[in-house]
Amino acid sequence: MKQTHYDKYPEVRVEGFDGHAWRSWSAVRKTIAARLPGQRKTVIIIDCYPGVRLAEIEQQLMAYLQPTLLINVETARHSEAHLHDLLAENLTDDRVFGVLSCHQLSDFFCADKLAQLRQKVQAIDEGTIVIYGPGAALIHPGEVLIYCDLARWEIQQRFRSGELGNWGVDNKDEDLLRRYKRAFFIEWRVFDRHKTPLLKRADYLLDTSRQDDPALITGEALRAGLQQTTQRPFRVVPFFDPGVWGGQWMKHHFDLDRSQPNYAWCFDCVPEENSLLLRFDDVRVEIPSQDLVLLYPRPLLGEKVHARFGTEFPIRFDFLDTVDGQNLSVQVHPLTEYIQQHFGMHYTQDESYYLLDARPGAEVCLGTRSGIDPQAMLDDLAAAQRGEKSFDDGKFINRFPARKHDHFLIPAGTVHCAGAGTMVLEISATPYIFTFKLWDWGRLGSDGLPRPVHLDHGAQVIDWQRDTQWVSEHLINQFAPVAEGDGWSEERTGLHTREFIETRRHWFSKPVTHHTQGNVNVLNLVEGSEALIDSPHHAFAPFVVNFAETFIVPAAVGAYRISPHGSSAGKQLATMKAWVRG
Repeated sequence: MKQTHYDKYPEVRVEGFDGHAWRSWSAVRKTIAARLPGQRKTVIIIDCYPGVRLAEIEQQLMAYLQPTLLINVETARHSEAHLHDLLAENLTDDRVFGVLSCHQLSDFFCADKLAQLRQKVQAIDEGTIVIYGPGAALIHPGEVLIYCDLARWEIQQRFRSGELGNWGVDNKDEDLLRRYKRAFFIEWRVFDRHKTPLLKRADYLLDTSRQDDPALITGEALRAGLQQTTQRPFRVVPFFDPGVWGGQWMKHHFDLDRSQPNYAWCFDCVPEENSLLLRFDDVRVEIPSQDLVLLYPRPLLGEKVHARFGTEFPIRFDFLDTVDGQNLSVQVHPLTEYIQQHFGMHYTQDESYYLLDARPGAEVCLGTRSGIDPQAMLDDLAAAQRGEKSFDDGKFINRFPARKHDHFLIPAGTVHCAGAGTMVLEISATPYIFTFKLWDWGRLGSDGLPRPVHLDHGAQVIDWQRDTQWVSEHLINQFAPVAEGDGWSEERTGLHTREFIETRRHWFSKPVTHHTQGNVNVLNLVEGSEALIDSPHHAFAPFVVNFAETFIVPAAVGAYRISPHGSSAGKQLATMKAWVRG
């Protein structure tokens, strides 16, 4: 396999803010100490995302500041038993699925205890008061506000290592899926609501991603960096994950860790999970890319998309690698009304498979076979789940040949599965956790436990009309010419009319100009070694993308141009572009 120049650590270079970023605890301490006015009463708030290592902050920062009063806000948090009762309806008994929380962070704290801590702060007339921990700003707005941030992917690594349980509960040893569920449905929702107004006024942001290696930037620099990001194409930091069905394609093409058994996933554009790297001179700061969505949704998403989705990034690009691997599970995604009524999510997980590569004989399972008895299929699945037999997928599920550059559309309710030997660019809506597995080939998960199967949910959302004929006519390679010019052509590739994402493929051997039309664009270079993204009006610095790299073009960018570059000069390239239909 030929290795590409895929960039695993893309950065956004922020202009005009040199001297606003520092690395190391020594530099952090000196910078914060310089803000203290001496004897005058000063309240420092160090608020944190759940999962931040408080012990490290206590050891490296608190003792140095020598506060007159030191308060850990978590002493006012409700007991674990109280939180369990508060969250019972959101947590559910299921290992995977909960109900999205609408709680405010203050619901997790005892109002009387918070009032007592406020009184303690009021009683101090001079000196430094430090209030820290997740929710610290609930006690006092602070004369100096520092927010300690952390991306969800890093939180998951701390879950997996056994270092971290959920916030407010001693559950480090609990099933990893249940810890992720609690974070996804409750903690991250609540803390995103809490941190958004704080980031808009924070004096500093503290990057706590790497142990004992913090980075600090001023709030002014953070907000300017995010604003600058909305004015240019950019990439978020991809992450790669092994899985029971994972393959070898990404390991070799992207120069990944050879010691890993495989790589199943790559989240190449999922801002809720990915990080964003901001470069300030010689200091690189890692923040959740979701911060960009929370603080600057209008220039990023565009007015219409923001009006419809709020501060959620609705388009997901990710990779599924089964080359020299195994089949994915046979699965189905919930219909819109089902995901709304059962999980509190307002849009569902429509998706598609675009084949970046495929081995000879590779297949995609899509839809049910014409003429089958639905109840017979459900009975067969139930028997397989009980361990009585293997599911006879060939009797009930269609299999279609899968070749490079094929595009399979998968509206919610369609039974599907990527077969072994495929390298899939998945273009989909963002609620990526809502997959109902119907059959998983009898496999155990990487945790040694049976992988969850959700037949009860799946049986209620399968669209049995999506049979062999219907799928063949409506969901496979729905390419239609749209326009062409000197050295380029544009094809519509879907998605299905029930899906809100529009996709287009552009073939080009010469520069081709695009326009966001006030709507965020997400693209991937699906053919060719490298391309240059620049502005016809010199509005942003030229930006190079390599084969298989996903990049985001904010709505505010407007016109942008894509040209063959470097070793691809004079050759034919192709991009896949997605946006939200109006």
